[in-house]
Amino acid sequence: MAEPECPQKYSYAVDLEAGDYWWCSCGHSRNQPFCDGSHKYTNFEPVKLTIDETTRVWLCGCKKTEDAPFCDGSHKQLV
Repeated sequence: MAEPECPQKYSYAVDLEAGDYWWCSCGHSRNQPFCDGSHKYTNFEPVKLTIDETTRVWLCGCKKTEDAPFCDGSHKQLV
């Protein structure tokens, strides 16, 4: 399986209002960390994130997290 692109080697801290969001898992979106449909020719699918109330979240920027869409510190292992 192909590896996702790594748009940045640290998390995205984003303030989100209640609602549904789609996290980019392929790394190709120009609207990081959110999906813009760029995955359509890849084997990747966006990950749905539902927020119940306004909050700040840290979303993975390197696309290596084991806790998608949230940052788990995997970027610290990248060279």
